[in-house]
Amino acid sequence: MVRFLTAGESHGRALIVILEGIPAGLPVDIDEIAADLKRRQGGYGRGRRMAIESDRADILSGVRAGETIGGPIAMSIVNRDWVNWQHTMRTTVEAPPDAGGARRAPVTRPRPGHADLAGAAKYGRSDVRDILERASARETAARVAAGAIARQLIKHAGIRITSHVFSIGQARLAEGTVVTFEQAAALSPDAPLRCVDPQVEQLMIDEIDRAREAGDTKGGGFEVIATGVPIGLGSYVQWDRKLDGRLAQAMMSIPAIKAVGIGLGPEAAARPGSRVHDEILPSPGGNRPTGVSRPSNNAGGLEGGVTNGEDVRVSAWMKPISTLMKPLRSVDLTTMSEAAAAIERSDVCAVPAAAVVGEAMVALVLADAVTEKFGGDSVAELERAISGWNATVREQFAAKQL
Repeated sequence: MVRFLTAGESHGRALIVILEGIPAGLPVDIDEIAADLKRRQGGYGRGRRMAIESDRADILSGVRAGETIGGPIAMSIVNRDWVNWQHTMRTTVEAPPDAGGARRAPVTRPRPGHADLAGAAKYGRSDVRDILERASARETAARVAAGAIARQLIKHAGIRITSHVFSIGQARLAEGTVVTFEQAAALSPDAPLRCVDPQVEQLMIDEIDRAREAGDTKGGGFEVIATGVPIGLGSYVQWDRKLDGRLAQAMMSIPAIKAVGIGLGPEAAARPGSRVHDEILPSPGGNRPTGVSRPSNNAGGLEGGVTNGEDVRVSAWMKPISTLMKPLRSVDLTTMSEAAAAIERSDVCAVPAAAVVGEAMVALVLADAVTEKFGGDSVAELERAISGWNATVREQFAAKQL
């Protein structure tokens, strides 16, 4: 099982992630981890903190001489802004004499849309900072670091992952647009919003600019595409083994994600079956082990909770960020009187960043599914099992062809 745990607060000393289940013998490319962390910090509409932080993952365990050794991998991402928060975010009862940073007042006005109020009630905290620091999307930097290693593992199964943004506010790609893996992968890491249509991307930028001027925020949608996914990952025999369900849960766990779709997603409910289900055609001599082809991929690479050999396509819709520069009405929890919601340093739009986190979560789920299907305590053992599986599938379907 490939799984991970994270720890740390938004303005604490560091984020920590422990990733386990990665087989031994995987060469770990530190530069690839850094590149994914940098992409997460980019995108038009990000706030001032992205100019402060320059995320770097330091590997603390589980890797020796550049290769995984089979044990848990621990990584640390230091918060550079910690120097300004040492007094407020100290772990000791009394602040050390040399603790830097402002003496910040307790946060008592929860923000609508954030975990502030629900978390304060759940954990019995009077200072909402105890909630918002952990509920912050800053935690997703740790996920991206873990996902970068998972991505390197699934490359050995022939899987590659990319993403693109298809909507910001009311600006979106035309209905029915299908973006290929190659189109999304060709987008520059420095593209402002990673949209495949430059004209639509400019409309998206305009939406963000108007929101910024109004003290408001914008949400949107993105799609993660995984290509080269072997047939047969996941299972339909129990509810919690269905791979589409596992992917949906992983995506919904990303802060501010309010809906997830596989393939056509919600649109499938409005179409007749003849325009939803992907026909199966013989394709002898093709590059698929099954010897069949699908003229469409409305199912998003999953049928019955099992991968069918097509690209896995997962979409997610992100709500606008909860911190508004012109705050909504709230209640001061110390007096229970009406007051403007608290303002925390935040972004106007973070959909491109969420797409990078989405890639990481898809990589982690697929890494778990690959090791579940093929096993192996080492990468070499895993590769042999994958090669044998592909040969078995080809033999099974080749025997049926005339």
